Amino acid sequence: MMSGMHPALAGLIGAGVAFVVCLFAYLLVRGKQSWRHLEAQRMAAKASRELRDVLDTIQSGAVLVGPHDEILIVNEAGVALNLARGSRVGFPELLELVRQVRASQTPYRGPVARELHPGAERLELATRISPMVDENVLVIAEDESTQKRVEAVRRDFVANISHELKTPIGAISVLAEAIDAAKDDPESVERFVGRMQLETARLAELVNQIIDLSRLQSTDPLLSREVVDVAEVVAEAVSRCQERATKRGVSLMLARTTHASVLGDRWQLADAVTNLVQNAINYSDERARVTLSILPVTADGDEFVEVKVSDNGIGIKPEDQERVFERFYRVDYGRSRQSGGTGLGLSIVRHIANAHGGTVRVWSRPGQGSTFTMRLPAYLGPEPADTDLDTDEEA
Repeated sequence: MMSGMHPALAGLIGAGVAFVVCLFAYLLVRGKQSWRHLEAQRMAAKASRELRDVLDTIQSGAVLVGPHDEILIVNEAGVALNLARGSRVGFPELLELVRQVRASQTPYRGPVARELHPGAERLELATRISPMVDENVLVIAEDESTQKRVEAVRRDFVANISHELKTPIGAISVLAEAIDAAKDDPESVERFVGRMQLETARLAELVNQIIDLSRLQSTDPLLSREVVDVAEVVAEAVSRCQERATKRGVSLMLARTTHASVLGDRWQLADAVTNLVQNAINYSDERARVTLSILPVTADGDEFVEVKVSDNGIGIKPEDQERVFERFYRVDYGRSRQSGGTGLGLSIVRHIANAHGGTVRVWSRPGQGSTFTMRLPAYLGPEPADTDLDTDEEA
């Protein structure tokens, strides 16, 4: 039948068949390409999700920057470090490094410093910036500011300890030589022995307070957690300080006490109040009075207990009030040395208050005296048993 077909018609049919075959082949190829493209997109999306999941699990700040400096992925730590600001890189110094790594295809590892806010402490970021596929760049950053600050504090602490230990040790050494030289003079020997005993006691107190402070700076500073009657803590502190107060002619008074409880370490709280009372005694003149009180306080809907220790001593200058809680800081070095103070007592108070979720503050006026207030979260469970602590009674 084909043999009788007109040649032109046969050519037309042949051309049509060829077109259909070519079209089918074209569509098949395009279909495969589209499938491959879709598969590539699917794999890229999957890889992006997996990368996001990985970055979300690490503690370091992380951000993936696209080829046009846009933010593709940023984890929570990266937001906290301000590596990203909206859809852009967080700060110019980092953006410049990202562009350098993208252009050179060479990883960068080193520090980047920046300020979170104008006038704020500069952050020291240890960064690793790596080139990725499709001109993307991955930034991993860690804040080294805290570590460097801790190292600086540790160095200062060691230097201060060395200085403070040298003083009593040197005094003991000199006194030992003086005793040896005055061995034929019983009165001088007795006098030197008394001074040596004072320096030895001061050295022992310093060592004990250093140990206490080191423990309070650990990750879990509380040795125990129990319901503590604050009135009992105050009574214990007064008992510890009574002999020192008597020797200096200082009266200890209990006023405005109330039965309140907190949750924490009983002996640490007693140490804190003891340090406040001893500090008040040390900076008070003869016939002065140190008053202790316990007050319930409500602030922002929360219940607190405040322990106040007030004196009518020499007071503290405004410029010194912010520093009295620093380690080894003394308002009056000579008076502190004479009274046996170590310069660590108020720092220990602050650490104990912080460990119990509380605070400590000072009000003072030179020539009128000072009031130290330790505020602690109140325990709202069952009331503890009554104590024998009376109000407005001289201890």
